Amino acid sequence: MSNDGVNTGRRRFLIATTAVGGGIGAVGVAVPFVKSWNPSEKAKAAGAPAKADVSKVEPGQMIVVEWRGKPVYIYRRTEETIGLLDTNSDELKDPENADEAQQPAYAKNTQRSRKPDVAVIEGVCTHLGCAPKYVPEVEPQPFQEEWVGGFFCPCHGSRFDLAGRVYKGSPAGKNLKVPPYSYADENTIIIGVDEENS
Repeated sequence: MSNDGVNTGRRRFLIATTAVGGGIGAVGVAVPFVKSWNPSEKAKAAGAPAKADVSKVEPGQMIVVEWRGKPVYIYRRTEETIGLLDTNSDELKDPENADEAQQPAYAKNTQRSRKPDVAVIEGVCTHLGCAPKYVPEVEPQPFQEEWVGGFFCPCHGSRFDLAGRVYKGSPAGKNLKVPPYSYADENTIIIGVDEENS
């Protein structure tokens, strides 16, 4: 076969143009594909820290904040209920908070909190994930005659004290979880961020 009449310059130009066009096409396909690996804005927001203003939460009151798709209970204990947390150890499954996964080190105390009067607890029952009801009143209840305040799970009857510690005889096997949290100032709690792990 003869190469007579073949324009090699034109051939090189066409090969180069095809290669560049193919490369641009490959990049055009790859960029959206690689971007799809990044978390969505909704997913980023779900994992972001949550802020809570506790300045207006009176003793005995509770507010609920959503963090990572879970309810987080923030409540202020009364002086009376703080004192009662030391009296019910014999009735609890894990009064000493031995399960390290259920609270950060700074919450491994009787109150399971940074400050004795303000508690931050995930509102998810450790039995099957229901939302326990806040029952802060120190008075007899249908589910426990000598009730000193705490949480009652209406799904299967698990009971927790005002530190989120589970009572013996409850289906739940673990204390309610304390999420990582810190104080931005005297009245602002940041859930999901603590100084120890930031």
